[in-house]
Amino acid sequence: MKNNFIIADSGATKCQWTVVQKNKKKTITTIGISPYFLSAEEIVAILNKAFDKKIDCLAIKDIYFYGTGLSNQDNVVIIKKALKQVFKKANLDIQTDLMAIARASCMDQKGVVCILGTGSNAGFYNGKKMTKNSPGLGYVLGDEGSGAYLGKKVLQYYLYQTFDEDLMNAFEQKYHLDRATILNQVYKAPLANRYIAQFTEFLVENRGHYMIENIIEDGLNDFFFTHLNKLNESWLYPIHFVGSVAFGFKDILKQLAQTYEFELGKIMKTPSEGLLAYHHKHS
Repeated sequence: MKNNFIIADSGATKCQWTVVQKNKKKTITTIGISPYFLSAEEIVAILNKAFDKKIDCLAIKDIYFYGTGLSNQDNVVIIKKALKQVFKKANLDIQTDLMAIARASCMDQKGVVCILGTGSNAGFYNGKKMTKNSPGLGYVLGDEGSGAYLGKKVLQYYLYQTFDEDLMNAFEQKYHLDRATILNQVYKAPLANRYIAQFTEFLVENRGHYMIENIIEDGLNDFFFTHLNKLNESWLYPIHFVGSVAFGFKDILKQLAQTYEFELGKIMKTPSEGLLAYHHKHS
């Protein structure tokens, strides 16, 4: 494996930086590097704090950055500007987060690839590039099946008092939140999608309750129906999933794949190991 490179895998919530130097691998984690929420200057400040004295930034030869919002070229410019200020001698390969999933799960084979994390996305990979991508509408209008989508249902069930008494009590004991605090965080505080997505943990902790199972199944089915059902390739190639929601609820994904008669491929929490294998193969 060639040395002195970094693979960055950035979601909306966190970014995992895999640094390979001198035949050693080191992982550094920062908050999500999203050009929708951060300026180039803010990204530089985050990177300087994360990498200062930990690695020799000038020795890095290549950076493979995968992140959200990078089908928008204006956002690519922001990421390039920030990375060049910190890693002055590095060659940059900047790709979408969906390309990270494709390379990690398919390598050079064709497949349908899906993100189910804080946000959600789906597309078709022809073995070299993404040729189809379901339109991403973000957590307000879309992101079906994502952490933000499922977390929003949890908050709705609590605030509308749809949960039964046991779940109402469990929610109150866990979070100690009132209506005003929740609405303020959702409508006035920054990064509302991350705030909402954290409530998927409540679903994980209360598996088995019929209301919880309904939220999970309905939310993930919305993803299958809205995105995968509209891709002809879903019936022709394996469908791979990456993300915390996909990994946490893989039993439901298996059930839905059988219902829709899809071939289920890999389900991974992160694409990190797959990306390492991909870049090792193509180095």
